[in-house]
Amino acid sequence: MRINTMKFFLVAGFSILLLIFSNNLFAQDSGTNTAENKQESEKINPSKIILEHVLDAHEFHFATIGDKPVSIPLPIILYSPQKGFSTFMSSRFEHGHATYDGYVLMSEDYMKEHHLEDAKDAKSKPLYKEGVIYAVDANGEPDPAIKVYDLSLTRNAAQMLVSVVLLILIMVPIAKKYAKGQGITSAPKGFQNVIEPVITFVRDDVAKPNLGTKYEPFMPLLLSIFFFILINSLLSLIPGTANVAGNIAFTGVLGIISFIVIMFNTNKHFWGHTFNPPVPMGVKPIMLPVEIMGIFTKPFALIVRLFANMISGHIIILSFICLIFIFGVMNTALGWGTSPFFVLLVVFIYMIEILVAFIQAFIFANLTAVFIGMSYEGGDEHINAPGHEDPIIV
Repeated sequence: MRINTMKFFLVAGFSILLLIFSNNLFAQDSGTNTAENKQESEKINPSKIILEHVLDAHEFHFATIGDKPVSIPLPIILYSPQKGFSTFMSSRFEHGHATYDGYVLMSEDYMKEHHLEDAKDAKSKPLYKEGVIYAVDANGEPDPAIKVYDLSLTRNAAQMLVSVVLLILIMVPIAKKYAKGQGITSAPKGFQNVIEPVITFVRDDVAKPNLGTKYEPFMPLLLSIFFFILINSLLSLIPGTANVAGNIAFTGVLGIISFIVIMFNTNKHFWGHTFNPPVPMGVKPIMLPVEIMGIFTKPFALIVRLFANMISGHIIILSFICLIFIFGVMNTALGWGTSPFFVLLVVFIYMIEILVAFIQAFIFANLTAVFIGMSYEGGDEHINAPGHEDPIIV
């Protein structure tokens, strides 16, 4: 009841706010400032802002003060059969405004300057893409005939390395404490108290219920998956960092690893159930392709679930922020009037994203354990297993 009342007041308040400023908005549209407002609105491109955040890049961009971007450049490593290897820092491109060593980082400004916006190939597809490095000729014009292999350390790769370093720095000291008996023969101390409940949670609520007596060999995998996703998801909430967990390549590799582990732990019962489903004979021809397809849909579900959940939160946050400036262009008072509402929404979604980081790390590890357990179904591994329960797919 309280939630419904709160929703009513939020909707009512926001509606009244729009009505208050609607007269000024229409007056402005019909006035002499229409051309100026249209020119200003063209400067705000929400889709571009959102895509620049969720896609990969060759630098960590934090802010732009005046005309000067505040960013951390990353190493550029290029190979071309015609030009060989070339290495330098991404700052040499001056954020897409300059060429260096015969290459250019394609940007919107560079495309406009060289009239490349409408350049298309034989299939009417854009010939150049923003954020991609191309070779250029002596006149600074892109040369599509020169093949360029980009081996650069992008911000997604750099942030994953940072997360690996953090994971090692956190886990190695704790592992040494356990090796000395601290936490086993005596009470845990320091940061060990924070990590131990998480480890026991993964063991007791993820591994044991789904893997039964064979859970121990899979604990390193499940813990690595859980903490790797969690650390990358939390790092991505820092402004200016990469949304690694919201990258399909990141989730794809994790899904492939899970798929390989699942396949290596199958037994005759699993394959017998797959190629000879326990259904009436008339239904077997229908169920056989479904069972075979199910082998591949399991890792696919892991990949898409994590990708969609982690990228959607960032898109929602950026959308609310963009709405503040869009309304501000339409009407200054409307922008200032709605900004507190959108800021509160952004803070709320941001807090939800912290919770989502833990939930998605748990779900990926849990479903991996469920699918591994299903791969040796029909055996005796689950009988009388401590803490064993029927797996529930969330």
